[in-house]
Amino acid sequence: MDRYPPIADHGLIGDLQSAALVSSRGVVDWFAAPRFDSPSIFAALLDHDRGGHFRIAPEHRDLTCKQLYYPDTAILVTRFMSPDGVGEVVDFMPPDQTRAPTDRHQLFRLVRAVRGTVEFALECRPRFDYGRSEHRLNVDESGARFHAPAMEAFLQATFPLEADGQDVRGTVRLEAGQSAGVAFTVCDPGGTAPAPLTVSAVHTQVTEVTRFWHGWLRQSLYRGRWPELVHRSVITLKLMTYAPTGALVAAATMGLPEQVGGERNWDYRFTWIRDGSLSVRALLDLGFVDEATAFLHWLVDRLHEREGKEGEPLQTMYRIDGSPDLPEESLEHFEGYRRSAPVRIGNGAADQLQLDIYGEAVYALAQGNKIEQQSTYAGWRTFCRTLDWLADHWDRPDEGIWETRGGRQDFTYSRVMCWAALDHGLSLVERWRRPADTDKWRAARDAVFKQVMDRGWSEKQGAFVQHYGSDVLDASLLLMPRVGFLGSRDPLWLSTLDAMDRKLVSDSLVYRYDPAASPDGLRGSEGTFSLCTFLYVDALARAGRLEQARYTFEKMQTYANHVGLFSEEIGPSGEQLGNFPQAFTHLALIMAASTLDNALDAAYGR
Repeated sequence: MDRYPPIADHGLIGDLQSAALVSSRGVVDWFAAPRFDSPSIFAALLDHDRGGHFRIAPEHRDLTCKQLYYPDTAILVTRFMSPDGVGEVVDFMPPDQTRAPTDRHQLFRLVRAVRGTVEFALECRPRFDYGRSEHRLNVDESGARFHAPAMEAFLQATFPLEADGQDVRGTVRLEAGQSAGVAFTVCDPGGTAPAPLTVSAVHTQVTEVTRFWHGWLRQSLYRGRWPELVHRSVITLKLMTYAPTGALVAAATMGLPEQVGGERNWDYRFTWIRDGSLSVRALLDLGFVDEATAFLHWLVDRLHEREGKEGEPLQTMYRIDGSPDLPEESLEHFEGYRRSAPVRIGNGAADQLQLDIYGEAVYALAQGNKIEQQSTYAGWRTFCRTLDWLADHWDRPDEGIWETRGGRQDFTYSRVMCWAALDHGLSLVERWRRPADTDKWRAARDAVFKQVMDRGWSEKQGAFVQHYGSDVLDASLLLMPRVGFLGSRDPLWLSTLDAMDRKLVSDSLVYRYDPAASPDGLRGSEGTFSLCTFLYVDALARAGRLEQARYTFEKMQTYANHVGLFSEEIGPSGEQLGNFPQAFTHLALIMAASTLDNALDAAYGR
């Protein structure tokens, strides 16, 4: 077992409430349950010795490992090839289709020999509560039972298991055509044991889970040039959406570094207003109305909760159940991925002021009109009060989209999105024929526009810049034409795009900004942001630079991992960095593919 495999060396499985990562060596080295944001059970990816893992793989020195998904599903197949034979481990979690929160979650592992003879070894070493809780073990003929203070777990196999201290191990030798089954089930303390496990029951589960994913993906309206890439991305977004509430987590993991050995190690298992709101348009474009609607309801609930209270109408991020409580702390006992410390849980950026979120939120609500999600009158009044508040409070420094910890600035992107919120709000008034203080909104919108044009432009750079009074470029402004602040072929915008080409783009990959030129309060550097690269593709396509846009999009595909997943960043040697997979990256991929498809169709036809 590699002490720390590459971040990208994993596939994602999940049941729409929790998720796990499986490495190409057959190791579950990340799993948190019963929710995405719950304490971990397996976290060897953050601490090899203390985190816990669940390995099933052949015991052979000469192994070649490959990984793939069953087509159009979230069923992951890890293949092991050796001189003695070829074996496979099929990993999946049955989606809970009731959409009710549950404490019971199952991870199935179907083990089989394809050719020759393969001997598999099993090691199950859970470490509950981020490795902070001890557990007791009972093993009998029905399997193993792990007792932890806040959780119980059952390990079942269709071959013998034995205790290894407080952990479990086992071996099974399979001939070509034979298979075995393993199931790991978690539940609250005192939960009932699962039904006895049989190989046929695991095969039945494979069939049912395949049917679920094929049935769900059949809704897709995508008919463009990159169906496998886009569909893998939308499956990934679905896997990271908490079904009981419709909230999308930013990533399935926490603590994975933006720079190996550095301190930029954040917990991303929460719902950012920004990410979730932008997902609405992407989901609607692909035909996934239920998912878009569920998030809109979650978003409106957040606005209702603040009704009549002082302070900001929205927080930057929330837990998946809508709780605003995300205190940040460090797990000092975890060494971190390749000694990248501290490993943080919670996220202190929840308390930051990020004014751009109102633009993304209103953008999402505007898209809801396409699915006839017109607001009730009570909802409309809440919406109006939000924009009334924004019209009075937009002109303030904030921490910005990148959640800098170096002090507030007058970020240009934040102002642009305040403009977008007010502009879309005015459009909704006309579309829905509802009452609102349109004079106030219009005056504020126009004031924002004038301020950005007067103070957000740098003559030295020939570009709009990160914040007023600076000459630093910022890739977040690639969204300016998409939200309609400037035309996609406006000379000022094209000049900004050219400046970004010179300053932020490296072999088609895009940096967020230069931390050395604009200190963000943190040590170290970072890689290029995959999200920004896809936004760059979108902007290029809108500007009519189709050959450059398509080449950049195609080249970016070479940085995906072996099963089509992206983390947050690409490092200097092309390695993936940051939490994995990242929803915002896959969301931006879908946006870029749709924009580029439409532009190519308009220019050249199908």
